[in-house]
Amino acid sequence: MKNKFYILFLLIGFLSVTNLWSKTITVCATCPVKSINEAILQAEEGDTVLVKKGIYKEANIKIEKGITLIGENMPTIDGEEKGEIITIGADNVTLDGFKIINVGLSYTTDYASVRVVNSSGFTIQNLELEKLFFGIYLQKASNGKVLNNKVRGEAVTEFNSGNAVHLWYCKNVEVRGNDVQNVRDGIYLEFSDNITIKDNLSKNNVRYGLHFMFSNNNFVINNIFETNGAGIALMFSKFMDVENNIIQKNWGTAAYGLLLKEVNDAHIKNNLFFENTVGITVEGSNRLEYANNDFTSNGYAIKVKGACYENRVIDNNFLYNSFDISYNGRINDNKFNNNYWSNYTGYDLDKNGIGDVAYRPVKLFSYIVNRTPETIILMRSLFIDIIDFSEKVSPVFTPDDLMDENPRMKQINHDRN
Repeated sequence: MKNKFYILFLLIGFLSVTNLWSKTITVCATCPVKSINEAILQAEEGDTVLVKKGIYKEANIKIEKGITLIGENMPTIDGEEKGEIITIGADNVTLDGFKIINVGLSYTTDYASVRVVNSSGFTIQNLELEKLFFGIYLQKASNGKVLNNKVRGEAVTEFNSGNAVHLWYCKNVEVRGNDVQNVRDGIYLEFSDNITIKDNLSKNNVRYGLHFMFSNNNFVINNIFETNGAGIALMFSKFMDVENNIIQKNWGTAAYGLLLKEVNDAHIKNNLFFENTVGITVEGSNRLEYANNDFTSNGYAIKVKGACYENRVIDNNFLYNSFDISYNGRINDNKFNNNYWSNYTGYDLDKNGIGDVAYRPVKLFSYIVNRTPETIILMRSLFIDIIDFSEKVSPVFTPDDLMDENPRMKQINHDRN
């Protein structure tokens, strides 16, 4: 027992001495150290480099020791389009409080404003990134944080632009409170697990607000994805929670709020899908739970393309969508229950809040439009109303067992505070 206390005492003493040895190096136009690169060369493990307000025309800044690089009153680092601006290749690095502009453009190299490579315990926060190719690029990084950054790109097409926050082969990273706009993908994950995407605004991006590829056990919570080419694309991934997000106004011929392609064992809960061409497009995805969501004023609320099994659609509101459910095929292995449908015209004689007649949400007309898109011009015609009614009475083309046995009579109140 005495040996344990002795070791603990020595460890505390060592940490205290290390803290006493750490120093702060100040950078400014009138300081002895006038460049960020020079200050980093002088710094040792645990030191702080404090950069005063001003414009610093520097590129290829490499941080290969565990230091804190902090800006006072948002100094500007101008890369002068010479390529990568800051590269972090050490553990326990903090980068805080800079405006970083003018990354070099290349069609063979993914230049970034800030790149983190093989680093653990990093924090990238309070940055303003402009005139960029890629913004914050994390490469084989882990146990870090990307917090409260503002990224503004100038993307016109996806071929000449990069992503605002890009994660490749990363683990245990928190991406929170960022505002990313006008880039290719707002936030991109590939082969990255245990990532938390929370409290971000991803808006006006050319391709996706958020894009996952081959990434598992991730959380997407309390974000806003608005007016992107498409809101969220989750592909070839599993074990995810997508909760309490606002996904809205993603309009276009190929736009959707949420794409689920070969996604398994995920929870899609308490989200708002508002004014999207398609709220959710799903294909080859199994054991998903859609619960407590609001699908409001979308073209399609949920468009099921096929090969989707053992999914549950429960306690959702389907409000004023052109089509609530679009289904490709006649085989159904999914459960619909206790949802509110604004198009439901049944009755509730026992006044228990549940309709006495089951609701069939798949219209024959949606089946026709899927095969011949031009027929959409007939949508409000009497003829279409007649064939939809006929299909409900005696299903021929739509799944005869796809129905909500307990449709709610009143809209469900989903608290998102």
